[in-house]
Formats: sequence, C-alpha cells, structure tokens
Amino acid sequence: MVQFSLPKNSKIRTGKTWPKPAGAKTIRKFQIYRWSPDDGENPRVDTYFVDMDDCGPMVLDALLYIKNKVDPTLTFRRSCREGICGSCSMNIDGINTLACIYGLDEIKGDVRIYPLPHLPVVKDLVPDLTHFYAQHASIMPWLETRSNTPAKEWRQSITDRKKLDGLYECVMCACCSTSCPSYWWNSDKYLGPAALLHSYRWLIDSRDEATGERLDGLEDPFKLYRCHTIMNCAKTCPKGLNPAKAISEIKQMMVERVA
Repeated sequence: MVQFSLPKNSKIRTGKTWPKPAGAKTIRKFQIYRWSPDDGENPRVDTYFVDMDDCGPMVLDALLYIKNKVDPTLTFRRSCREGICGSCSMNIDGINTLACIYGLDEIKGDVRIYPLPHLPVVKDLVPDLTHFYAQHASIMPWLETRSNTPAKEWRQSITDRKKLDGLYECVMCACCSTSCPSYWWNSDKYLGPAALLHSYRWLIDSRDEATGERLDGLEDPFKLYRCHTIMNCAKTCPKGLNPAKAISEIKQMMVERVA
C-alpha cells in the first residue's frame, strides 16, 4: 500500500481529547485532522474514542458514530456507503481510500484519518476538488460523434464493450491523483491519473469519432508525459483499477499516430 506521513516540522497542533464513552467495554482510539477556515487557528488533530460494540465495521461507520454521538462539528463527505459515489475519499492510516469500504479490522492500533494529501482543504476531511473536476472536464468525458444520430442507439460489439472494463468503473474519488508525486509537483499542468484514465476510456470507445481531437488535446509536455510510472495510482485505487496502464496505452497511441 502507498503510505504517507506528516513532515516532522508540521504545524499541525495537538487538539482536543474527547471523553471515552461511558460503560463501553471495547474502545478504539481515533486521531482525526480538524481545520476550519472560520476560526483563524492552525490545523489540529483531535482524539476520539469509539465504542466498537455500538459501531459498524467500516471507517465511515466510526466517523458517523463520532459525528452523531460525540462531535457534530466534524465535517466529511459521504453518500452511497457502497464504494460507488467516491465521496468519502480520505487518507486513512496513511492510505488514500474510501472510508465506506475500508474495514476497521484492516488497521492495527490507533486509527489516523486525514483529508486527501496535496489538495486545499475546505474544512476538516473535505478537500477542494474544483481543479480536479476541471481537469476531468477538459478531456471531454462524453461520447463525441460526427455521424448522423442513429434512430435507436449507438451500437457496440461485445468485444469492443469489454475493452472498457477496468476504465468505466472509476468513481472519481481522486485517491489515485492525490497519491501521485508527479501530480503533487505539477498538478497545475499534469492532468493526473484519474483524468487520463477517463481520457483513455473515451479514446478506445469504438463509438467515439473524435480520437484525433482527443490526442491533439493531450499533445503537451506536461498533460500526459509527466507520468513516470511510479505506480502509486494503481496501488492505492480502492476500485482496483490501473491508471498507469491506461496512461501507458495513451503514450503508445501517440507513438503509433506519428508512425
């Protein structure tokens, strides 16, 4: 797994330690990043204790326990609870993943939870994904056609449809891009693993008729070629996808295009 830790000179301070739940027999300690743009304070790490006999098995269950029973000011995103929407992406025990499908039994000792790394923070565990979504939009994540619209549907063979497996399942959680050192260094220019995986999904769609235009849009020293195949993206993807492979395939398409 890809793991991250705070630098030794971090300005994150020790925050509040909340009381342990009364009468609980099985207690687990959680250390959670807190920051609000409204109080003028540096970020802090608050300590919480969760009654595991009154909590579900996933990290998101523990966060909901804390918010509902301990500290209602704790802020995080969540929606589907099934690993489909990608909303609850965060850094858990040093790993970028989805809180709703990451089991507490996979973590030894205290549970440390931080927002996704190398993104501006809106509040607590909520990262600002504005730039991330803008990059996704830039690769034209839709079917682009020139032919006359068919009366019923754009047909696709079973074989061509299978080519999209391992690509369409991406839930845009940003775990891969925020685990990528190349994206940390050049996120203003490099599109990152998530956007490029989606780009490849449309490049190889047999129904799409804008392959040349899509490749033209990626012909840039930074947009595509900042990938150095570090493989953090594939290691941390909570859906088991391989953005690095998709990026490699795009590079091969660029070579074949010239040849």
